[in-house]
Amino acid sequence: MIKDIVKDEEFLSQPAEAATAEDAGVVQDLLDTLGSLDDCACLAANQIGENKAIIAFEGSKGLQVMLNPKIVASMAPYTASEGCLSLDRATEVHRFQMIRVKFDALVNGKLESRVRKYSGWVAEAVQHGIDHCAGKLV
Repeated sequence: MIKDIVKDEEFLSQPAEAATAEDAGVVQDLLDTLGSLDDCACLAANQIGENKAIIAFEGSKGLQVMLNPKIVASMAPYTASEGCLSLDRATEVHRFQMIRVKFDALVNGKLESRVRKYSGWVAEAVQHGIDHCAGKLV
């Protein structure tokens, strides 16, 4: 189901709860909502009103989802100016050109641990989503 984008900064500032396999409905709502938006590279569950550590993003293989994502390695820092659907302003942030992320994937109703490397624009979008999971307003 397509959800409205949350703009309540107090809600968005709360660290997300760990996601479980029972959050499959949240995953689907996140994918539906992201797919309905123009010019949006990443969306976190708290942006649709669900305080769960889940992000969806546009990757090289289309829309992808991570549950409980954590950056485990990063290289090549830089500064970027990012916008956010939940905020009415751009913010200067520190990012990394290359990251390695450990996360859970929902496969056949169960969580499976995975690790992936990302670079460039996709790495920036994933970092933005992970910041949302931490309750960090960009």
